[in-house]
Amino acid sequence: MDRKFAIKDPLAESRLFLSRIVAAFILILFLIVGLVVRLVYLQVVGHEHYATLSKDNRIKISPLPPTRGVIYDRKGRMLAENVPTYSLELIPEQIADLDDTLKRLQQLLNISEEKIDAFQKLRKRNKSFTTTPLLQNLTDEDVAKFAVVRPYFPGVDVYARLVRHYPYADLAAHVVGYVGRISEDELKKLPLEQYRGTDQIGKIGIEKYYESHLLGTAGYEEIETNAQSRALRTVSTVEPVAGSNIYLTLDIDLQKIAYDALHEYNGAAVAIEIKTGGVLVFASRPGFDPNPFVSGISAKDYKALKDSEDQPLYNRALRGLYPPGSTMKPFYALAGLEYGVIDYGHRLFCPGYYKLPNVDHKYRDWKKWGHGMVDMNEAITESCDVYFYDLAMALGIDKMSGFMHKFGFGEKSGIDLVGEVDGLMPSKEWKRRYRNQVWFPGETVITGIGQGYTQVTPLQLARATATLANYGKVVNPHLVQEIITPDYAAPPELRIVPDIPLKPTNVDNILRSMTNVVHSPRGTAKLIAKNINYQIAGKTGTAQVFTVKQEEKYNEDAVDFKMRDHALFIALAPVHDPQIAVAVIAEHGGHGGSVAAPIAAEIIDAYLNQTKDAAP
Repeated sequence: MDRKFAIKDPLAESRLFLSRIVAAFILILFLIVGLVVRLVYLQVVGHEHYATLSKDNRIKISPLPPTRGVIYDRKGRMLAENVPTYSLELIPEQIADLDDTLKRLQQLLNISEEKIDAFQKLRKRNKSFTTTPLLQNLTDEDVAKFAVVRPYFPGVDVYARLVRHYPYADLAAHVVGYVGRISEDELKKLPLEQYRGTDQIGKIGIEKYYESHLLGTAGYEEIETNAQSRALRTVSTVEPVAGSNIYLTLDIDLQKIAYDALHEYNGAAVAIEIKTGGVLVFASRPGFDPNPFVSGISAKDYKALKDSEDQPLYNRALRGLYPPGSTMKPFYALAGLEYGVIDYGHRLFCPGYYKLPNVDHKYRDWKKWGHGMVDMNEAITESCDVYFYDLAMALGIDKMSGFMHKFGFGEKSGIDLVGEVDGLMPSKEWKRRYRNQVWFPGETVITGIGQGYTQVTPLQLARATATLANYGKVVNPHLVQEIITPDYAAPPELRIVPDIPLKPTNVDNILRSMTNVVHSPRGTAKLIAKNINYQIAGKTGTAQVFTVKQEEKYNEDAVDFKMRDHALFIALAPVHDPQIAVAVIAEHGGHGGSVAAPIAAEIIDAYLNQTKDAAP
């Protein structure tokens, strides 16, 4: 039979059709169930998440940076302030061609490539919808130039901002410090929620140490925007909380006197109020202007500072390490009295040199022909080296080291600044551990006059002098006097250090001899005793920069200025009721009595006249 005339099977076709209908129904039912489940998830389970995303597309969060706390000196003069200025800022999200925009702005406002690079780095760290500063501290001329062409720069605008400013510039730079842009390394460590809206952080000085107090708390605005990201209205605002204001113990008038008095000498001066431990003067010369660091110092200017032979970025008061020279003699004399190895009236003959038993080497006195017979008072007054060579051998290096550590030598003072160094007060154990060598008697001899391995900072010298004036009650130097917030005013927390048990009669004897340094006709600092109606107790020091050979004679006029001895002086006043302790180091100044002592005298006189005028 012909196949094209085959009889159809209606039953089979019906079954096939029915199965297809069922399959289609099941598929449709499955899709409907899936759709319902998805709708339930979107409407119920994921409602909060998608509502938030929807809101984020409509609401932008704009951070509000807090106003940084102001830093004052003890009399309320502003050392770090916030001044209004104009800043050119961009919102990358609103700029179609960022590179072209930057090129046109660069031509218009003469912006350096360095500023462009800094902007690009900062932009990558910020959200694309937030403003990123390109140029700060705009001049009126710059603002006027941009105002004319503003319609041609969508996403770019001029904003009024508060910028950190340091009115005393180099005078207080090493104390107050400065703020600068947050680096990549800092960004990784910082809690980002605390730094929303700000790109600056304290880098050195008080600005760094008290960063958490000065910063404040960031706020934010919720801004409703349209599809083109244009702001329509402010939905809500959380106001920022300003940082705490800080009052320092520093007196900027005294600081200027010290800084100016150093004059042509690099060096440092530190003055401490004995009864409180407040630092009145913390001068390091030369200084530097911290203001360029705020908006980003140029590579050229920074290199000039960094490579300068005078090292203006180096904080000599905090980190400068110097041989203390004869300024250590009063402390070694006190150690001799306290340990009972010598008494105040003990006399010794000084022929101009000292020799160890069975050794030919001569340890010379600064006075070539010697001082003759001297006791402790005369040895301190006239700074007899031979007396202290002999005393050092009687004490031994370990007793010397242990006693001096009690006065803070060889360790940090704990002052509220970052970067303080320990200095060095040597001992047998120190040399064995760090040099892998034994200690030699000759090293004890020269340690007795503050030479050899001994290294101190000006801060350590001032602190030790204040502690001596306090009869062993340890003085904790600090720079912050008060931290003020809207809710409270609080002094800084000071660490507790045990006092040094000293016999008052021994301290009386040392202070008497130090008074003679200034007020005796034979005193090495007698020049500063003129025209004052109070007494100063002090000690001069001369620290060698290089070693003079045994057979050679040191001739100051014949050596290069940079090879001349450092001049040092420590002092306290007035002797009957000590109020202030001072330490001065004038690099390559030569003589403590003629160079460093007058600087200290100026500081002391200005301070005592202030307190006299302030008395009721």
